Amino acid sequence: MLFSYKVKSDNGEIVEGVLDAQDRFALAHELKSRGQTPLSIKEKSGSFAGKLLAFQNIFDRVSVGEQIIFTKNLSGMLRAGLSLSRALSVLQKQTKNTTLNKILMSLSSDISAGETFSFGLSKFPNIFSKLFVSMTKAGEESGNLSGALSDIGVNLEKSHSLTKKIHGALIYPGVILGAMVIIGVLMFAFVVPTLASTFKELGVTLPLSTRIIIWFGNFFSNHLISSFLGIFAVAFGFYSFFRAKFMSKYIDFVLIKFPVIGTLTKELNTARTARTVSSLLISGVSITRAVEITEDVVQNIYYKAVLNDTKGAIEKGAPFSQIFAQNNNLYPIMMSEMIQVGEETGKLSDMLLQVALFYEEEIENKTRNLSTIIEPLLMIIIGAGVGFFAISMISPLYSVLDNIK
Repeated sequence: MLFSYKVKSDNGEIVEGVLDAQDRFALAHELKSRGQTPLSIKEKSGSFAGKLLAFQNIFDRVSVGEQIIFTKNLSGMLRAGLSLSRALSVLQKQTKNTTLNKILMSLSSDISAGETFSFGLSKFPNIFSKLFVSMTKAGEESGNLSGALSDIGVNLEKSHSLTKKIHGALIYPGVILGAMVIIGVLMFAFVVPTLASTFKELGVTLPLSTRIIIWFGNFFSNHLISSFLGIFAVAFGFYSFFRAKFMSKYIDFVLIKFPVIGTLTKELNTARTARTVSSLLISGVSITRAVEITEDVVQNIYYKAVLNDTKGAIEKGAPFSQIFAQNNNLYPIMMSEMIQVGEETGKLSDMLLQVALFYEEEIENKTRNLSTIIEPLLMIIIGAGVGFFAISMISPLYSVLDNIK
């Protein structure tokens, strides 16, 4: 939710702004952690301005690719000796994305007013994730902002690459099945009525499967436009239904248990967890905060629950590996074993990075081979559909030939 706030800074200055937070208490805690005293916090989501801002945020987007370029370029310029304000000014002149241009202007303004870079980034929660902001903040505190930005770029690039590979492997069958539906409707609308009229003239007794196809053919022929609209409406309805919040628990469960996809889901979440925690620990973020941020990064509700339990266990003094060892159905045994080794040797971030690299490579290999598994299944589905159609429409012709004999 969006909240407008008014705070008193350390130097006594009154500062106002808008931030996204889970609730008022979470925002108050965040503001206090920055050394600011909250004076007022009001929910902005319910107001017209809040709704207008939320609507505008739907269209205000900075792609992951643009974020990667932004972090790498900014890191390079800082490493070359440019000041942060000067580097942002250069990037602002180069970017063609109007949303990113506005963000760079806002960041430059915040830095000129004495605010930190991470504070400026936190004002755009729909663009920059908590992971992005936290690693930036850690880089500022350690005096190595350029290194932190470089790590963020690598993290974003790896995560984006894995997601693209999986989406690419799953889009292929979706496109094929969608084309099948469109071609099928067109055949029903234009081919079947012609054959049906021929059968009627010949006075052939039609089997049930042929009568069903002819019925659909007549329907699609008479209502072609409304049929396509209906198909798109049903597809959109299913999409909206499965995207609904109450369905996430069931969809996430299916994703874990479904053959092949389940393995990819587990390896993707393992790699994402390991890389995110490793990156945050390297940046200097505490282990509890790193786990909390990682909980926001992973998408599957069951992995979120494990990380939430892990955070609670760490706060009670339990080892980091404990909860992972108890959830081998989600995280592989290698994850808990490597974490345990990292805890014993004091190289937890290095061990987690090794886990991330291993499973990222596994995902790349599996997505590369996924098409070889999908293609035979698609051939079977297409063959079954074409075979049913052909037999249903050809069998009446054979009965005509038998009568002629």
